[in-house]
Amino acid sequence: MLAIIQARTNSKRFKNKIVFPVNKIPLIAHVYLRVKKSRYIKKIIIATSKNKTDDKLIKILQKFEIKYFRGNLENVANRLYKAAKTSKVKYFLRINGDSPLINYKIIDRAICIFKSQNKDYDLITNVFPRTFPKGQSVEIIKTSTLKKNLNNFSRTDKEHVTRYFYQNSKKFKIKNF
Repeated sequence: MLAIIQARTNSKRFKNKIVFPVNKIPLIAHVYLRVKKSRYIKKIIIATSKNKTDDKLIKILQKFEIKYFRGNLENVANRLYKAAKTSKVKYFLRINGDSPLINYKIIDRAICIFKSQNKDYDLITNVFPRTFPKGQSVEIIKTSTLKKNLNNFSRTDKEHVTRYFYQNSKKFKIKNF
């Protein structure tokens, strides 16, 4: 499975949070290394923006030899869709780039549910309702469902990728764990 980690440097409350060194390693590298521990993740891409503000993130990703995709800063949903489309995947796992303590066992659990119970779900999640602490959010998104609904997304939905699906949950097959 493809994991897409969404990340940007222009955080409003803590500028450059994603590249901030924790034990001399940038925060984004901690997230990447945790996701990489998963038994089922075959490829990891950091989805960031084309803006100059994210050039410093790209330099770090290149230094650590981490694959990345650059897209629109404000339309995160479209950025993730294009990253998934480039990788030609039907589903992808979404992780936030500011989750340095993400537990790979939760990722593996989500993927096991996906493999064993995939009844053509649009979304497999642990945040609808939230069943794990913040920073442990995992979502497996059906690429075609995301594509079909991009035109329905509000400005806020474009930034908070799965918000539209949760607010319109009766229209989608959502599995929470």
